[in-house]
Amino acid sequence: MAIPNAVAGLLRRPARLGDEVYSAIFARIMSGEIGPGGRIGVDALARQLGVSQTPIREALGRLEAEGLVVKTHLVGYSVAPQLSARQLAELYEMRLLIEPFAARKCAEVMPEAVIAQIEALCADMAGLANAEGLDAYAQFGQLDMAFHDQIAVSADNALLLQALAGLHAHVHLFRLVREPRVTRTVLDEHEALVAAIKARDPAAAEQAMRRHIERSHARFAAA
Repeated sequence: MAIPNAVAGLLRRPARLGDEVYSAIFARIMSGEIGPGGRIGVDALARQLGVSQTPIREALGRLEAEGLVVKTHLVGYSVAPQLSARQLAELYEMRLLIEPFAARKCAEVMPEAVIAQIEALCADMAGLANAEGLDAYAQFGQLDMAFHDQIAVSADNALLLQALAGLHAHVHLFRLVREPRVTRTVLDEHEALVAAIKARDPAAAEQAMRRHIERSHARFAAA
């Protein structure tokens, strides 16, 4: 599964083959083909994807760093457990503390070129929201992760970025609901956030992010 062009720079992928392998495994996990706690066989994936074990292990290492895969000594790789209700609530408490501030900072300091990039991400997500199927949903999740990652990076605060990266929020959240209609509901929220950043309105950007996170919490909690 190819990664849309608008995301390539934001996700900082090391190589084209590695990108494709990462995306293929990511899609299998996000679509539920490999469920929470499910074992991930390196040999089997190498055969399925027609590659050597090296890019498989590299991709699994990246997924482990993102909190989506767990490596156990003498056992191997498996998909991370699903969030509990308590963990979900705690995750959103942290997001509400951090991400509205990140959005405010972006309205102040995000370069115009990067604003154009996140607008392109929104356009790619809009295209996928009109598509049906779990593959499209998995791609949407990856694009959404890139969108929020870029907001965090552009806030120009290393501690904030480290805190958000440690939450692994999006890779966990998009496994909770595999319903294409969910993706359509976030588009207006993203566009309102981008519009506030583009207008250089810190208060509006902060409020737009807060509203987006609160509504996201309601959507995923209902699941």
